[in-house]
Amino acid sequence: MSTLNVFRWTAFGAGIVYGLFHSYSLSSASAKRAATAEWAHKEALIAKAKEEYAKLHPKPAAPITTATLDFSDPNFDFA
Repeated sequence: MSTLNVFRWTAFGAGIVYGLFHSYSLSSASAKRAATAEWAHKEALIAKAKEEYAKLHPKPAAPITTATLDFSDPNFDFA
């Protein structure tokens, strides 16, 4: 009868330990998912803000210039 009791209490203790470990792993995974979702939301907000800023502040068009090489210019740096 004592062997059966030892087995019962060992199984009970193992179940408690497994339950605690499983609960910890589930809460950890949930926290990771929440952090990932929050990060994605922040990235989406930043992307949206960049788009709005680009709409409000367009880049000026660069004037078209033709490059000429003047080797007799004293400011010309060949190196």
